[in-house]
Amino acid sequence: MEYQEIIDKIKSLEIQGARNIALAAIDAFGMKLKETQDESELKKAHDELIETRPTEPALRNGLHYCLSNYKKDSGIAEKAKNHFSESKKKIAEYGSKKIEDGMKIFTHCHSSTVRAVIEKAWDDGKKFEVYNTETRPKFQGRKTATKLAAKGIPVTHFVDSAGRSMIRKCDLFLFGCDAVTAEGKLINKIGTEMLADAAQESRIDAYSCTNAWKFNAETLYGEEEEIEQRSIDEVWEDAPEGIKIYNPAFEVTSPDMFTGVITELGIYKGEALVDAVKEEYPWMFE
Repeated sequence: MEYQEIIDKIKSLEIQGARNIALAAIDAFGMKLKETQDESELKKAHDELIETRPTEPALRNGLHYCLSNYKKDSGIAEKAKNHFSESKKKIAEYGSKKIEDGMKIFTHCHSSTVRAVIEKAWDDGKKFEVYNTETRPKFQGRKTATKLAAKGIPVTHFVDSAGRSMIRKCDLFLFGCDAVTAEGKLINKIGTEMLADAAQESRIDAYSCTNAWKFNAETLYGEEEEIEQRSIDEVWEDAPEGIKIYNPAFEVTSPDMFTGVITELGIYKGEALVDAVKEEYPWMFE
């Protein structure tokens, strides 16, 4: 893909999932690096790529890492991409241990990291089922269902409004993450908070599976993670006059509503993850 094509595909959700968005943006930045070493041009590309999706710290952190280090490391884009690849393997290894034979695993939206956890458990010989929301209005859950079914994993797929009743049948809720705040709150696809509440009500463990580069260091200083508002046409194209459409892509889930966060650094409660990120990735706070 070309630079502008990547931008267009991120904006249109043809490229989706926080990790995949970050990888695509790093690829695009790497293309610019091959064209120029001019700092102002690279900063312009950095800013342009960040603007493609407001609620994506992994994208921001990956690009910040590249922009801050390109002068001393010409292969910085590949190094950033390798971080995501290696981290995903670790998360899959740690997360797969939470899955046991005979379980019913509940998922919401599409997360390539959650999928990696589930597929690792399946490859390890464990037998279980997945219950999966369609995730309106863009139906990202269909991608999860399709990919898992292709591996032979039994999947039951249903409308979002069935989520609360279906999660009661399950043993474990695994979901992704688009951002982590200084308070240990998670920002993920709209509907996550409702489902985490339902899991807690039913005493079902709920884990977010995420790369620690999704931490937003700016929230340490009072900034709030922006909640992206998507086009109203995704919900109701040509809606009758007088109807206001609300289409947030994400929502905030408090750390007391989920069991923990499965990262490449280990498994943490939301608040404890922040300290681990500070120790392992100090450049995020510069």
